[in-house]
Amino acid sequence: MTWPLPEPMLTVAVDSPAVPAGWAAEPKWDGYRAQLAAYAGGRVLLRSRQGTDMTGSFPEVRAAALAQLPADTGLDDELIVWESDRLAFERLQQRLARRGAAAVQGAREWLAHFVAFDLVHRGDDLTAWPYTRRPLQG
Repeated sequence: MTWPLPEPMLTVAVDSPAVPAGWAAEPKWDGYRAQLAAYAGGRVLLRSRQGTDMTGSFPEVRAAALAQLPADTGLDDELIVWESDRLAFERLQQRLARRGAAAVQGAREWLAHFVAFDLVHRGDDLTAWPYTRRPLQG
């Protein structure tokens, strides 16, 4: 059974870096904002904030999700690529165009990392729960 991922939670500009009580903040990485769904039966979907399926371009992320996430888990996240000591957005862009064997080779050259921000689904849609009740661990 599959379930829909919620609309992506996008950033909002603020006047102050102070985080008000009851709010959460996350850093802006130089990557692709994405969402990941691990479904029962071994299906994984990695999609961009615009809804584009990116799963085939990042086989290492798919493999990690299959190995580490329980079925019926949805995460709000960002994909990044490190090159030496910096985030390399251009490498991430080059990876997006690759599929199949080229995507596997791309993973060898420029490994993508998955930075999870929020647990949005775990058997049920959790987006109505307070952020503090949706821990990424445990």
